[in-house]
This record gives sequence, structure tokens and C-alpha cells, in this order.
Amino acid sequence: MLSYSEYLQQYFPGVKVQKLSLDAGFSCPNRDGTIGTGGCSYCRCDSFSPAYCQARRPIREQIEEGKRFFSRKYPQMKYLAYFQSYTNTHLPSLTTDLSPLTSLYREALECDDVVGLVVGTRPDTLPAPVLDLLAEINRDTPVFLEIGAETSSNATLRRINRGHTWADVINAVSRAHKRGLHVGLHLIAGLPGEDNSQILENVKLACSLPIETLKLHQLQILKGTPLAREYEAGAPDIKPFGLDAYLNLCAEICRMVPDTIVIERFLSQSPPDMVIAPKWGMKNYQFHDRLANILRENSNKNKSN
Repeated sequence: MLSYSEYLQQYFPGVKVQKLSLDAGFSCPNRDGTIGTGGCSYCRCDSFSPAYCQARRPIREQIEEGKRFFSRKYPQMKYLAYFQSYTNTHLPSLTTDLSPLTSLYREALECDDVVGLVVGTRPDTLPAPVLDLLAEINRDTPVFLEIGAETSSNATLRRINRGHTWADVINAVSRAHKRGLHVGLHLIAGLPGEDNSQILENVKLACSLPIETLKLHQLQILKGTPLAREYEAGAPDIKPFGLDAYLNLCAEICRMVPDTIVIERFLSQSPPDMVIAPKWGMKNYQFHDRLANILRENSNKNKSN
């Protein structure tokens, strides 16, 4: 199975590439009243935004500060402009005017050493004109579309106030793939009421779609979210993963994901002071080392049987 860095080498051979997270000031249709208010029950967007990533700052400024941070260690680094915060294909004017979206993407691509776009969005905010715009950019510069699916269960999607269905995911992936975009899906393991069998079903159904990457992480219960209030009130269907249980689940997922799909990550790390549970105190490399050990041990057992 390819690593994510190896996957990027297919598009940028011989170049070290780093994502630069950006906050372009987008909202979310599940917050601004387009389809709902309050947002997804688990979501706290500032939990994954770096300090340089602030919507009140121009895109170019965010990119230049991000480059200064990474170039100290890797002066020859190239970058993917990662439109991450909230829903990055959602602006109120997009039904009639794509120019604000076009301007944001073009501003990022005009920055030195930016070699591609990563656009994080929802499956229900990808109208044809937006996909056509991304496809046009993709003809000259790679565009990687990250679609938040979270789960294949419509019951869970309703439970977390997600505001879309699994059918929306299938539709969005199909339309993006037909336009030649590089499509990835995002899933969350441990959503309320979901056991390992449901999580594995989510992965199975995701892998049946024409995607190139899969991004998975454990559910984190973050302070100030509706999910945190439910958890602290004793909601019986919210059960954060223990570390060993999650590692074993990830090992099982590795065995079932086909080699044609790259697993980008398994772990989310929000600032510790925001996290109620689970608190593992583990760095990404430590988690991946332990996962690799489990996979090796399982492989050795199978060989000896």
C-alpha cells in the first residue's frame, strides 16, 4: 500500500510537497441557514487550524507565513494550498457568480512554490459550475478534492446533524471523478452509536467508490460542541475509543482497503486543552509505529500458520 507521500510523488516526482492549511472565510451550509444551523454536533473548526491560518488575513499572507514555517527545515519544499476550514466550495453568491471562488483559488496558485490545490468540502455543496471550475484548473495544476462523508449510515448522519445523506456522497464522488478530479473521502471512526462493524462497513462502501485517497480519524469530543454537552450529560451512545482498540481497528482497515486507494491518515490531534476525550498523548509517528508493529506481527502470525 502506498503512503500518502508516495502517492503525491506520482504527481510531483522528485519534489517534497507539504499541505498549507488556509482559512478563506467560507461558512458552512449547515451553519449559515442554507440547509441548517448549529453545524455538525462534533465540529469545532479552530481545533485543526494552525496559527497562521486566519480568515481575516489574505490568502497570500497565510501562504507566505506557512512557507516560512516549513522552509526552515525544508528550504526546497513545494506546497499544496489546502482550503481546509469549513466548506470551501460554499459562498452565497455561487449560484450566479463564480468569480469570488475563482479569485481565491487563483490567488493561492499565483504564490511562488504552490504546485496544486486541495479543496475540503461537503458532498452537497458541489454544483456543476463549481466542479467545472475545479476541472478547468486541474487541466493545468492538480486539484485534490476532499469530500467529508464521515459515515455511510444515514441514521448516524441525522444523529450528528450532518445535513446530507450517503446518496449525496455517491453522487458527488461520481460527478467529480467523471471530471478527472483527484477525489478523496473523509470518515470518522467512533461516531455515536457506531460499532466496529458499522465503521468497517463505512470503509467498505467508501472503497467501492472511484476515490484515490481515504482520510480516517478517531472521533474527538471537543469542548464547546453539542457532542461534548451530550457526552458530559451521559449520552449512552457516545463511547470514545481506547487506544489499543483503535489501533486494532486500523490494522483491520489496512487489510481491507485495496492497494489502489491510499490511506492518508488515521489520527486527529486537536490542541490538548480543547479535547475532553479520548486523551492518548500520542504523536502521529508514535501511532504509526505502533500500527506498523501490529501489522508486522499479524503478518508473521499468518505466515507461521
